[in-house]
Amino acid sequence: MSLRASTTNRYAFSFLTLISRIKNQKSSLSTFTFQIPYANQDRFTEPTTSPSQSPEKPHLVPADNMITKPSFGNSRLFDQRPFSDIVLSNKMITQYIRAGDLNVALRVFQNMTVKTTVTWNSILAGYTKKPGKLKEARHLFDQIPQPDTVSFNTMLACYFHNSDIKTARIFFDRMPVKDSASWNTMISGLSHVGKMAEAREIFSIMPEKNSVSWSAMVSGYIEAGDLDSAVDLFQRAPVKSVVAWTAMITGFMRFGKIAMAENLFKEMPMRNLVTWNSMISGYVENCQAEDGLNLFRTMVEDGVKPNPSSFSSVLLGCSNLSALALGKQVHQLICKSPLHLDTTVGTSLLSMYCKCGDLEDARKLFFEMPKKDEVTWNAMISGYAQHGSGEEAICLFDEMRDKGTKPNWITFVAVLSACNHAGLVDLGVQYFDSMARDYGLEAKPDHYTCMVDLLGRAGLLVEAVDLINKMPFKPHSAIFGTLLGACRIHKNLELAEFAAKNLLNLDPTSSAGYVQLANIYAAMNRWDHVARVRQSMKNKKVVKTPGYSWIEVKSVVHEFRSGDRVHPDLASIHEKLNALEKKMKLAGYVPDLEFALHDVGEEQKEQILLRHSEKLAIALGLINLPIGTPIRVFKNLRVCGDCHRATKYISAIEGREIIVRDTTRFHHFRNGICSCGDYCFCLLRRQINDIRSEDYALWLHSANSAFAHRRHESWDKKSSMFRIGDRLEEDNQEMTLEEYQKVLGREEEGFASTKG
Repeated sequence: MSLRASTTNRYAFSFLTLISRIKNQKSSLSTFTFQIPYANQDRFTEPTTSPSQSPEKPHLVPADNMITKPSFGNSRLFDQRPFSDIVLSNKMITQYIRAGDLNVALRVFQNMTVKTTVTWNSILAGYTKKPGKLKEARHLFDQIPQPDTVSFNTMLACYFHNSDIKTARIFFDRMPVKDSASWNTMISGLSHVGKMAEAREIFSIMPEKNSVSWSAMVSGYIEAGDLDSAVDLFQRAPVKSVVAWTAMITGFMRFGKIAMAENLFKEMPMRNLVTWNSMISGYVENCQAEDGLNLFRTMVEDGVKPNPSSFSSVLLGCSNLSALALGKQVHQLICKSPLHLDTTVGTSLLSMYCKCGDLEDARKLFFEMPKKDEVTWNAMISGYAQHGSGEEAICLFDEMRDKGTKPNWITFVAVLSACNHAGLVDLGVQYFDSMARDYGLEAKPDHYTCMVDLLGRAGLLVEAVDLINKMPFKPHSAIFGTLLGACRIHKNLELAEFAAKNLLNLDPTSSAGYVQLANIYAAMNRWDHVARVRQSMKNKKVVKTPGYSWIEVKSVVHEFRSGDRVHPDLASIHEKLNALEKKMKLAGYVPDLEFALHDVGEEQKEQILLRHSEKLAIALGLINLPIGTPIRVFKNLRVCGDCHRATKYISAIEGREIIVRDTTRFHHFRNGICSCGDYCFCLLRRQINDIRSEDYALWLHSANSAFAHRRHESWDKKSSMFRIGDRLEEDNQEMTLEEYQKVLGREEEGFASTKG
């Protein structure tokens, strides 16, 4: 399919028409009656309030029957003022508990002259919401003068929230009175940790099952991945709650049964926001983002107000479609909603801009956000990494630490990725080593994959294999795929065959493994080996993932495949490319026939290269997008070396900024230079042919040292290296390491004198 205009027009609607449907709401700390479905306790006396007794008639507790007062610091308002109004005090405690401020709630509690069971239960519920407070919660529970069923249920929930499943079961069995909430708490708690056999046992002996019981079991089976059992229980349920319906929709979407989820959604007698969100996120996760965007529009038109999850899903859909224009419309919608300052929504917006190639707007949004959490910092660092801005990524990482936000394992994936894309080998190794030493973080497979890619691209293939052998867990297929890609860059056939063998042993259906190996053979003109690999794919029914590129023009996504023959504008596209080819060759461009992986003549290979999908998409952008507008092209596979080289020439000839995103990163082409500095293709090493492997490692160390010591200076040694490489390429010259270092020294001296 070459043109998705008909499909895309279904989601190319204007979100601006929906803005008026979302009205501003004032968020305030409102009072509420605290009800918790879970309960726990170690007090096994008969409760003074029966299950049928209303908690609105609490038992009064004298002021002298209080727990030992803890120290809360200096607080004149709470430490020196007695609270005699029971109703008002209970409301205050509830408000602070709801806001997550347990300390202030405890101060109010401590200064109450009279306490009711409701008061004690509210504080106990506050402890339940705080992980790691099990000991304090149990101590408080033991001091409740007359605990009721809510007290027991809340304590039971506290055990589950602190993962003390064994004690929770003992506590439940010894409870003097159990109501439906007690049983449901056990079922939900066991289901949450995947103990479905025990949950089913409790469910089977439960005296009276209600909709909550059935919903908890259905949800538990869905979370455990047992769709058949979930369907069986759902069909048998006498009363199906919205929760159960929504759980089933989530399950069908998770297993890719989209049609069944759609049918269930249509049959639902009543939907809530969670139901809508499940459908929208399900569409997005199943690569049907257009349908997710359409459903989001329908939801808003029906008067359902989006929450952070809604916006996160729809923005992820925009990211997957690379639909920046639609993402900006969603941004305008958010600005008119009460969630415009929400950190989760802001982070989703930030991620959308990064993934759609608009790093500048992402940067502006990041610095304007009033509150940032670790996810926000990670998103921005990852964005810099994707766009090849290694220096900015590492500087932001430093700022993150300086401002007291603790990095997590995802942070280091982003940092290592930034070092990888910038070719900062030494710094990458330092950060990798610092994870366990300085932060107590254990390296995960993703970190090892980044390191193998970092070492492999730098030509340190032996070191990459050594790292794989030292991994504390069994290597996964992705790490061998990464090694195989590095072997292709450096034409190391022996290691390539080793990597491909291990990759295909772990994942026999991996088309990427076969294709990469075939490409290496093709680059070395071993066409008999290429035929053998392709025959093996055919015998094992492995289908190659087709490569395609797409570009958004006026809210319509145009998709191209290599050698496309069906796009309606192909005539003008080919005319544009033919004209560009002549200009590029006059400027010194020579097609890299190594990337024409067919056993045909040179002229045919040149035509094949000229019809690559990314070149077709770029040509369409040049024809249709106004001058001054960046051209953003996206590809589902890695951009080939010839297209990368050609795009540099096109950006200079046309005077246009061209942004290309492939599976690994963004490439920003301006005035004939790419932001990656050609490091992704290790072209500089090919140009400096006299550098031996050990000298090349020394050269890389020099680049890393320059970066480390000049992080905040405008002179970029790495950029100078690539400028020298470009000049060598233009003059078709070679250079020894000693000569190269002298030229680099002159560049640095020139910068110093200019700065002075």
